[in-house]
Amino acid sequence: MQTTINVIPALRYRDAETAIEWLCEAFGFTEHLVVPGGAGMIAHAQLTYKNGMIMLGSARDDDFGRLVAPIEKGKPATVGIHLVVKDVDAHHAQALKSGAEIVTPPEDQDYGGRFYSCRDLEGNVWSFGTYDPMA
Repeated sequence: MQTTINVIPALRYRDAETAIEWLCEAFGFTEHLVVPGGAGMIAHAQLTYKNGMIMLGSARDDDFGRLVAPIEKGKPATVGIHLVVKDVDAHHAQALKSGAEIVTPPEDQDYGGRFYSCRDLEGNVWSFGTYDPMA
């Protein structure tokens, strides 16, 4: 069996239910699968963006949760997630409208393409650009 997605980032959020709604509104993700975990928790969720996917769930003290935890407020992220988008400025406007913290405004890059970066509602770093390294 061959897959079209070979790398799928996995995140934990303090408020995964709100994060799912926000990621869909602000960044254009679509819910693929959401598994409730009881008491307002999300056991597992899969969100898609074009042919890409992220997985996420509520922060909790289990084997995976002890390895992958939400970012501590005010601390740097250890990873950033990059998505290729067609219209950086329109994407930026939607993210800004949804409350994303813009850390790099839209700008043209020396290597080609246009790019911006931001933090989501819990501090994860995301970047969006027109440059497609696979093209």
